Amino acid sequence: MTYYIGCDAHKHYSLFAILDDEGQLHQQIRINHAPKAIKGFLSQFPEGTPVALETVGNWYWIIDEIEEAGCIPKMAHAAKAKVMMGNVNKTDKLDAKGLATLERLGTLPVVWLPPGDLRDERDLPRTRMAISKIRTALKNRIHSTLAKYNLSLDTSSDIFAPKWKGQLLHAFKALPPETRRCMEQELELLDHVKAHIERLEERILERVEFTKTIQLVKTLPGVGKILSIVIEREMGCVDRFPSSENFASYAGTTPKVKSSGGKFRYGKMRKQSNNYLKWAFIEAANVIVRHRNYPGWRDKHVSRLYERIRRRKGHAVAVGAVARHLSEAAFWVLKRTSLIRSPSPGRSCLSMGERGANMYPLRYVS
Repeated sequence: MTYYIGCDAHKHYSLFAILDDEGQLHQQIRINHAPKAIKGFLSQFPEGTPVALETVGNWYWIIDEIEEAGCIPKMAHAAKAKVMMGNVNKTDKLDAKGLATLERLGTLPVVWLPPGDLRDERDLPRTRMAISKIRTALKNRIHSTLAKYNLSLDTSSDIFAPKWKGQLLHAFKALPPETRRCMEQELELLDHVKAHIERLEERILERVEFTKTIQLVKTLPGVGKILSIVIEREMGCVDRFPSSENFASYAGTTPKVKSSGGKFRYGKMRKQSNNYLKWAFIEAANVIVRHRNYPGWRDKHVSRLYERIRRRKGHAVAVGAVARHLSEAAFWVLKRTSLIRSPSPGRSCLSMGERGANMYPLRYVS
């Protein structure tokens, strides 16, 4: 007999609803979260039985036990699944049965589930991203404190570079005693954070194999070794995205759009997205912005794109436009397994969607 299982997971327990091939409720049971408890319960069902559950915060270990039991985990988009269930009331039993029903009918809104080894590897760049935010916060705080007391270094480059450390410590001497003590501690903490980031980067480069897809992503302007790994790992299989616009939306580089009566209004970038991809493409866009006036960068299409939009819309919107351009370019680079050559300076080119991608001259990698 074929079974369809729905799982409504919580912090301390999960409720399972089992339907047979005729849609009848075969069993409904609550399993308290204990090591191997879910695996032991699911082991009684035939190998390959689908188990549907929503995207909850603690799904990693639940997925592992489902796979160990020989069942197939199906991760459902929580918001879409609730709409499709059409339940007026909300209970654990209704949610579990609704997930099993959607799976039986073949209408479960499934999201991509990375394999176990990839789930483990992705924690490396994700942890680096989290620690990088701490580094940025410390730098911003030091910049803010110096500005409050009208202090600055005679340089336009990064004041936290090793060659400027002596001047930075000298500038601290002009601060009030307690403020100076706080700044020295924050600078010391910044050095520790940088050391941890370097250790993570070394481990990432040791652990992750530089595949052909990572090498292709690395050919994009502004994308280095670490960002190429983040983009490739978070994207997964490019074939799961029907278009470049779809991937750009998943990466969070597309703005919100409101249209009525032929009038369009574009808002900020959408928050419901893969925040790791969004961070990676914005980081790459900022690299382009910082290097746009350097020799070899002035004539790049991304530099001209930034300057053109900045003049009309400002810096923030221009960075977002470059990030979207890079996200769509990443899609086409992996979709066609080819390198993208930027158009000549005198050639007009759109960067949105397949129309823009088709205007790029492509040369295939041998």
